[in-house]
Amino acid sequence: MHSLRVRIGALGLALLAGLAAPPTATAQAAPTATVEEQRLDRAVPQEILKRSGFDSVAPEFARALAKTHSYAQAERVVARQGSLLWRRAVGRAQGRGPAEYERREALPWKGGGGRRAGLSRDDDRPLYWARLGMAREVRTWEPEFGLSDAQRAALLSKLEVTSRGQDAIRYPHDKGVKRILLTGFDPFTLDRDIRISNPSGATALALDGTTIETADGPARIETVVFPVRWQDFAGGTSQAFDSGGGTVERTLRPYLPKVDLFTTVSQGRVGRFDVERTNGAWRGGFPDNDNIGRTETIPVPAPATQPQWTSTTLPYRAIVAAHTGRFPVYDHTEVTEIPAGGTDPVVRPDGPTAGSTARAGGGGNYLSNEIAYRATLLRDRLGLHDTLPGGHVHTPVLQFGTGNTDPATGTVTDPEFVRNRLDIIAQVRAIVTVAANSTFGDPIRDR
Repeated sequence: MHSLRVRIGALGLALLAGLAAPPTATAQAAPTATVEEQRLDRAVPQEILKRSGFDSVAPEFARALAKTHSYAQAERVVARQGSLLWRRAVGRAQGRGPAEYERREALPWKGGGGRRAGLSRDDDRPLYWARLGMAREVRTWEPEFGLSDAQRAALLSKLEVTSRGQDAIRYPHDKGVKRILLTGFDPFTLDRDIRISNPSGATALALDGTTIETADGPARIETVVFPVRWQDFAGGTSQAFDSGGGTVERTLRPYLPKVDLFTTVSQGRVGRFDVERTNGAWRGGFPDNDNIGRTETIPVPAPATQPQWTSTTLPYRAIVAAHTGRFPVYDHTEVTEIPAGGTDPVVRPDGPTAGSTARAGGGGNYLSNEIAYRATLLRDRLGLHDTLPGGHVHTPVLQFGTGNTDPATGTVTDPEFVRNRLDIIAQVRAIVTVAANSTFGDPIRDR
């Protein structure tokens, strides 16, 4: 009975304390890390971070957060550190960075790319894993001043925007310089092989802020990287659709009216590039990086006027005809549709038929098709279909070298893996140059 009275008394004190506490987020447990963030603790991500010098990013960020005393201070830290991460990743990819990282990355290959060797600068994975480390710090952080759910979500959103270059698009004011916008993606299918790199993300880092020479003068390329998560593309809520859509629309809308050419880029098929002719309004349900699937019509603003298909306005004939690198490039026209009046999906090699319902665009029905659909739909809704060349390019799958194909026993990099990525980056740059030469001065010709 004595112990029972003690417990009842303690419970009463706890209830009184709870009633007296202000209704802030400190009274709730902080959210746990996401599925994507939980992969950070595995050996491969830690090795990638250490060998690139990015292992210090999340700890330094956590220390900066711990010194804040208000939400406003935390917001400034997140914005500053997210932007620094993006600039550091771009600088590393383009041969700039502190001597400390130069030393780490200059280590010789061992055992065909052994575990103690450095990572080449073209590697996109340090940015991906470092960003996840920062996101996990924000998601699980419990400051003394308290965070509401809305404030925590806003900090995470700020981190996403700044660390992906989405607020860092800067074009020169010189009217003689053309403007090109290119997008890439994070690594994905990480439960299949956690060592995976995404050549589209690597291309974005390598080309950001660079200039190519075209027949009509110089052209500046600006890039951003997008997550492989269904929810981010949808904006999270129906209200977000009404206010302008998800991350793709929010990022691209301010710039599409101002650029001269755009292309979304993602990893596609083995051994080939594809210029995707048609994009479909369907999500096929393949799990994203949080192991969440979505099978539905792509949710966009103003769904009542949503088309089933959108098309590229890139000069695909010129791109396919040009020699841009060692991988073949195809004008890919195949789609999967439910014909008008039908009920079963049908593969159409030459594109959709009138009145059909989309089940897969040329780029499939995953997020690569979705970014192409969203970007080209936005182009059309802005009234730019006839004046702005834009569409989607699929790169070859980035493959490891012979003998390094088993995730359980293989190494995180090897010379062939690096060569493949560098060749893909160079070929994307060449494809963009061909597209620019074919269209600048005479938009939408040679379609």
